[in-house]
Amino acid sequence: MFPVMTDALRYIDPFTFTSLRYVIAGTGFVVLLRVVEGPGAFRAAGEPLLLAWLLGSVGFCGFGSFVFLGQQLAGAEGALAASITMATQPMMGLLLNALVRRVAPAPMSVLFVVLSFTGVALVITHGDVIAALHEPRHYAANALIVVGALCWVVYTFGAARFHGWSALKYTTVTTWLGLTTIVAVNLVLIVAHRIAAPSWAAVHAVLPHLAYMGPVAGFGAILLWMIGNRNLGPMNGVLFMDVVPITAFVVSACTGVVPNRAQVAGAALTGVALILNNLYLRRRARRIGTAPARMPSPSA
Repeated sequence: MFPVMTDALRYIDPFTFTSLRYVIAGTGFVVLLRVVEGPGAFRAAGEPLLLAWLLGSVGFCGFGSFVFLGQQLAGAEGALAASITMATQPMMGLLLNALVRRVAPAPMSVLFVVLSFTGVALVITHGDVIAALHEPRHYAANALIVVGALCWVVYTFGAARFHGWSALKYTTVTTWLGLTTIVAVNLVLIVAHRIAAPSWAAVHAVLPHLAYMGPVAGFGAILLWMIGNRNLGPMNGVLFMDVVPITAFVVSACTGVVPNRAQVAGAALTGVALILNNLYLRRRARRIGTAPARMPSPSA
């Protein structure tokens, strides 16, 4: 997803692209929900639509806008920074869970969180943290990516509030409610001349990118992630977040953006921290005789 966006952002702004992407993905979800659950699935069924709109706005507008804007500002290596940040979402979920429930995470988990973000720092700074601190644009771009990733964690946590909706219905409804915010933000930025109105040439140029980002990385990825986590359980599912930076690093290398040794080491450190924390939580759950705590199932 992120290497594809690197190329797409040469032609169009991240806000317009996000609008187009989720129109495509959202249409797929509507059709699938109608087929699977019938016409009655589009009723609120007593669930709070205002909260659904807020979570959809945070998840889809927040994630797409912040992550892709940060990636654009980061330049050619934005894909590497974005992908490694996505791998820390389970760790962000751990901290968010502790904040919401007001329960301090286990000291070992805190250690793994620190290791995870140390790996991220190595990737986004090329191993030279001091030099990066003297480049405001550099850490501003990566701060946007982190905020965007956190938006998706909040969105996935919010699903637990909708007991009467299936995962498919939650995704479908929040996608379309969030899309209203995405389009509104898009229009405001165009009217305020912060971004240019998309030309047909620009839209035509990103059609191949949309063909992947909408049906595949939007509709298909979210749907398969949902099914996979249901079958494997979230404790196993989060381990697949390690695949995100691996694929992004490989694809980026094929397009000429080759990560250096420090970046590879950072990605490995983040991946190992995620796996070790997963193993620790399993062992801790067995020791206290309870089922493993549910972790968020982040995706985009």
